Amino acid sequence: MSTPSSPPRSDTRAKLLSAAEHLFAERGVDAVSLREITRVAGARNVIAVQYHFDDRAGVLTAILAKHLPDVDARRHALLDEIEAADGTPTARALAGALVRPLAAKLADPDGGPAFLQIYAELMSRPSPQVRPADVVSDSLGRWRAAVVPVLAPQARRLHRRWTAIVHTGVELARRARSAPHTDDRLFTSYLVDVVAAILTAPVSSETARLADERDAARATVENEVTAALDRSNER
Repeated sequence: MSTPSSPPRSDTRAKLLSAAEHLFAERGVDAVSLREITRVAGARNVIAVQYHFDDRAGVLTAILAKHLPDVDARRHALLDEIEAADGTPTARALAGALVRPLAAKLADPDGGPAFLQIYAELMSRPSPQVRPADVVSDSLGRWRAAVVPVLAPQARRLHRRWTAIVHTGVELARRARSAPHTDDRLFTSYLVDVVAAILTAPVSSETARLADERDAARATVENEVTAALDRSNER
């Protein structure tokens, strides 16, 4: 039970989360200690972060869980509208379904801009402690499936959707670093344009040739590994 000298657990947790958002966005996830988060939050217990979140990964998971459900709901709503319309969806409509739910966080006073910077950092890491998709992923998976009809086969093979996702995160993080802005509509609309262009940009003959060479090399290695395993099993 809380006392007048001891803030409620939920209040302490919210302050810790807010401090972590600010510090992670300002300096990067790895440059901030758990003890510093505790100090900035004004928590009296030196192990307050560990008590509420266990570790750094727990803090990151909590930040994502705070913001991503709203992003997820907005994206599902846009995808519902796209599916309800007649005909094949346009690349721009699909780009909007990727960009706009995240862009709404630019105007979220409860840590939205900080979240966008943390989100972009996690998306850009080859081996992040916490992947955004581990927290909420169904709308992004649905978006990836919806984009297939507007992608050329070569573009799908070259992970064009992932390029669009990362570019969206990086650009929104860049915008968030200079927040707040009086109006993000132009920035958001232009980012939708760029993402639509990413999705539909033609694959050059040079890129296609190099992709063919890469895939052939991979197939050779896989065949050699399979043959080696077969020989080993025969012994």
